[in-house]
Amino acid sequence: MPPRSKPTERQRRLGAELRRMRTSAGIKTEHAARLLNVPRTNVPNMESGRSGLSPDRVRTLAANYSCTDEEFVEALAVMAAEREKGWWEEYRGQLPDGFLDIAEMEWHSARLRITVSVHLPGLLQTEDHARAVFKAVIPPLLTSAADTRLAHRVDRQQVLDRPEPPALDVILHEAALRMEFGGSSVAKRQLEHLLHASEREAVTIRVIPFKAGGFPGAGQSVVYAESSVPRLDTVELDSTHGPEFIDTEAQLGKYRAHFDAAEAVALAPAPSRDFIRALANGL
Repeated sequence: MPPRSKPTERQRRLGAELRRMRTSAGIKTEHAARLLNVPRTNVPNMESGRSGLSPDRVRTLAANYSCTDEEFVEALAVMAAEREKGWWEEYRGQLPDGFLDIAEMEWHSARLRITVSVHLPGLLQTEDHARAVFKAVIPPLLTSAADTRLAHRVDRQQVLDRPEPPALDVILHEAALRMEFGGSSVAKRQLEHLLHASEREAVTIRVIPFKAGGFPGAGQSVVYAESSVPRLDTVELDSTHGPEFIDTEAQLGKYRAHFDAAEAVALAPAPSRDFIRALANGL
């Protein structure tokens, strides 16, 4: 099978973890190739996510790389076993790859921690709110392109309707709640939608009011996606150039601390609902 031309972020992550494991063990690519009885060029392709490998081969490499974290190795084996394409692949070629990588990350997460200062999380946006957000894009989107982005954003929300959805912990700054994308009537329905979402068992929403003052990471929109093992957690940062994915141990620790600090100054879930309800009633 020829190498993939565009591996997904999750496929790249699997390869990157295997590369980290190999280099930590001080093993060269030639040795790794002999372990699997494959040409030397296969190893760089595997480690870049351009070529897949079987769960058994993941276990073989891990054993020879002296990795003793069995839970971590099995999580990698699960990633290697994934063969079916996710629903987001329907959008490949229609949207930037980063949009698909975000959906893939959300789908495979055990828990999502999100903090936003201005924009509301895509997983909790109404169609009207999302449409208004896409209208504010520069350069302006063609109608067909905006419709495709809207359909993709709505489809992303199906992850919350799964029998066992990921836990969703959201920290919203008051500024995000007061942004009236689409006008006051759209904003009111969006706030009501947040209230409805907060009643889901898997969803927790907390609000940071203006009077709470500053907190670490206040200027960023951050998604912290927890995996089945902490070593495979991922941070996703939004930017006008597309998403940035971060997975180094030091950075993951920093963003966990950011979330803990933001949660410490946020209102509890019940007062947060009262806060959102008061804003909705004022529109």
